[in-house]
Amino acid sequence: MGRIVARPETGKLFFDFRYRSKRCREQTALDDTPANRRKLETILKKIEAEITLGSFEYARYFPGSNNARKFSEVDALKTVVKQPATPLFNDFADTWFGEMQTQWRRSHIDTVAATLRAYLKPEFGEKEVGSITKADILSFRSQLAKVRNGKGKPLSAERINHIMTPLRMILNEAADRHEFTSPYQGIKSLKVPRTDVEPFTVEEVRLILQTVREDYRNYYTVRFFTGMRTGEIDGLQWQYVDFERRQILVRQSLVKEELVYTKNDGSFRSIDMSGPVFEALQAQKQATGDCEYVFCSRNGTPLVHRNVTQRIWYPLLRHLGLRKRRPYQTRHTAATLWLAAGEAPEWIARQMGHTTTEMLFRVYSRYVPNLTRRDGSAMERLLIQTLNTPLPSDEEHSHA
Repeated sequence: MGRIVARPETGKLFFDFRYRSKRCREQTALDDTPANRRKLETILKKIEAEITLGSFEYARYFPGSNNARKFSEVDALKTVVKQPATPLFNDFADTWFGEMQTQWRRSHIDTVAATLRAYLKPEFGEKEVGSITKADILSFRSQLAKVRNGKGKPLSAERINHIMTPLRMILNEAADRHEFTSPYQGIKSLKVPRTDVEPFTVEEVRLILQTVREDYRNYYTVRFFTGMRTGEIDGLQWQYVDFERRQILVRQSLVKEELVYTKNDGSFRSIDMSGPVFEALQAQKQATGDCEYVFCSRNGTPLVHRNVTQRIWYPLLRHLGLRKRRPYQTRHTAATLWLAAGEAPEWIARQMGHTTTEMLFRVYSRYVPNLTRRDGSAMERLLIQTLNTPLPSDEEHSHA
């Protein structure tokens, strides 16, 4: 704690206090009187309060002091030290994009390029990556919620998350390379509402297969009873149909008219053929066995799924009076039919290309009565059977 002291040789008062771990003594021209001591003690209390709060400016109280000059020089040196400059977002994004392309499918490359061009570069392009703040990111995301898509509807939470993903990857990589803290830390993805599946009933499947054009009956039979994705069945080649083992080997997918490997290890799988699928593929072999693709056009090229959907699928549903549903619902139909038939969930997950059964039960369980029962009847039957079974007699115990 500071104090007011008088010099014996002159009788003049001076300040004696500590600032930044240094003892400071500042002379005054005031004589050692009670009134002057009270005046300087009041000033000293104010100085110490400002030191505690971090607002003390030495030169304001002692403008001609050597200490004031030294402390000012130290502060000036601290001000000169600046954070190293970082690249503009435009430049770093281009570098990152070029490096990542070798890991991605062509379709994903096109998607990320479009996201950079339409959303990220217009917003962040001229900013240094190290200057982008968490507030900037959250403001950008809130703006996306006001954007309308091609149908005039606001962008969905899922679509916004897909736009934000490259931004997160770019900023995290820039932070790692240029040694600053990523502003994306602590930002979670928007919660996406669960999409309700709309599988077809067995009766609807039978009606569709009986009514569909003859040249597409095998195609939809395989779709309904294997759970294959659109790209997987459209890219299926005869070399991956094993009639001897009655299996379809899923090894590739047709994405934007380009054959690519399956997107993950789970998708790389073997699907067991049921009787209807086996018969449909044998019949299809008679029609397209000389072609490379199982389901193809007259000139042997793969089907264009948009054309099939618009010219075959939707008109068929309208003709039958069925609710309009995407062709992908054939995959959901296969899962619900397998579950309802009592097939082992682990086997179903393998057929679908899922690595665990978690998604299976989370997405499809409500369509399977014995998995969604909530009336307690199963437990009641067990208790009745157990409680009504007579206990063994004492004689039976003794024989045992």
